[in-house]
Amino acid sequence: MEASQFKDLNPSPRLLLGPGPSLVHPRVLRAMSTPVIGHLDPEFLALMNEVQALLRYVFQTQNELTIPISGTGSAGMEAALCNFIEPGDNVLIAVMGYFGERMVDMARRYGANVDRLDRQWGEIFDPAEIEQQLSRKKYKLLAFVHAETSTGAEQLHVKEIAAAAHKHGALVVMDCVTSLGGMPVRVDEWDVDIAYSCSQKCLSCPPGLAPLTVSPRAREVLRARKTPVANWYLDLTMVEKYWGNERTYHHTAPITMNYALREGLRIVAEEGLEARWARHRANAEALWAGLEELDLTPFVPPSYRLTPLTTCALSPRLDDVAGRKRLLDEYNIEVAGGFGPLKGKIWRIGLMGYGSRRENVTLLLAALRKLLS
Repeated sequence: MEASQFKDLNPSPRLLLGPGPSLVHPRVLRAMSTPVIGHLDPEFLALMNEVQALLRYVFQTQNELTIPISGTGSAGMEAALCNFIEPGDNVLIAVMGYFGERMVDMARRYGANVDRLDRQWGEIFDPAEIEQQLSRKKYKLLAFVHAETSTGAEQLHVKEIAAAAHKHGALVVMDCVTSLGGMPVRVDEWDVDIAYSCSQKCLSCPPGLAPLTVSPRAREVLRARKTPVANWYLDLTMVEKYWGNERTYHHTAPITMNYALREGLRIVAEEGLEARWARHRANAEALWAGLEELDLTPFVPPSYRLTPLTTCALSPRLDDVAGRKRLLDEYNIEVAGGFGPLKGKIWRIGLMGYGSRRENVTLLLAALRKLLS
């Protein structure tokens, strides 16, 4: 094999305005060039404490067990389910899009008896209908997606939903993969037991880590398990000892990704959550207004429309695949199409973290005008 046949790595300078990964902040990229040290080095152990403190701020929680899972957002989802499900447990999952479907698949693989509530993609649940189902059976878990990436819809009334679940003795699992760092997520105020996210969306880091937080109530359930956690790598009874005071070796942490996450979270803290949420909303509203003018009507009603991720119905003048190809080829802009029942019907446009900038809105709308002219 001739090494010369492999050229220098030189990817095109894409403007990532899809549902993730989002643009990585330049400061995060610089942090990733920091020399690697050992995962049990005292300096790295100190950095781990800083990452945990910053994650508690972003999740708005005091939960001691707040850590980044070594893996992408789907590893966070799996950790949130496998640690609290034992074979035969009753689990209720509210499904309003693709990632609710993924929760159902994972929970069944761990032996849960899964009941599902379904809403048409693009709709959200009323807390009363969830409580009605919770009253019919003893459930161990209620799981739902806060910000459904496949549809652009925000599940509202999380506090009321969590209260209903606790009233009926169920733990609450919340997917905030698309919302964390870009719109309000208040784990303690809402009384959510287990919440997870990812590094590559509103936190403006590369894919590779999945922030997770677990309440004291959920930790008691974890400790009371009668069977071992079925996933060794994600077993929090072991992982928590590495991130806790014991610092017991479990696996080699991705050092460079933790550098990245620390810097990404530091940027969030410098901006302040309220200011960050307001920035995401202002830029989303500018995008929505521009899309309306172009006959690319946002798919979700304003009352529960996500600010980090906008879905728009396609105009008859704009072909799904050909239009996205032109955006990529002519303007280096990446957006995503729909999938499942929304394939060919919507585009998904992300303004997340560092990518949520007014100049990106202006450039995208100008490119779309060209495509539609």
